[in-house]
Amino acid sequence: MEKFTISTSSRTQFIDITHEVSNAIGNTGITSGAATIYCPHTTGGITINEGADPAVKRDILHMLNSIVPWEADYRHMEGNSPAHIKTLLTGSSAQVIIENSRPCLGTWQRIFFCEYDGPRKRTVWVQAMGR
Repeated sequence: MEKFTISTSSRTQFIDITHEVSNAIGNTGITSGAATIYCPHTTGGITINEGADPAVKRDILHMLNSIVPWEADYRHMEGNSPAHIKTLLTGSSAQVIIENSRPCLGTWQRIFFCEYDGPRKRTVWVQAMGR
């Protein structure tokens, strides 16, 4: 398993981690198979989506913040219930196919770390399986 850390700078933020995931896969020596990208934090997620137009990230975060506002009748004593709910919506992991030691992604696809309770220092785990 490979790990890397990232630092986030906002309460909610999508950070493109495609390069870091590619490097982690390369470090495993796996040339063909699959990789799981996992976030071991309950207020951060992993997703694959469009990375060509920055407006897509903005639109997604805008809608998530609209659907799950920071101010509501939450009971969680830490005050970050919206972050937990947003993580539930995006998920804490993604899986990609590996070919030629690289993640197979569509033309516009990128892998994102989703920050919902930042700014923080976060860890991402990458587990590759195959040959």
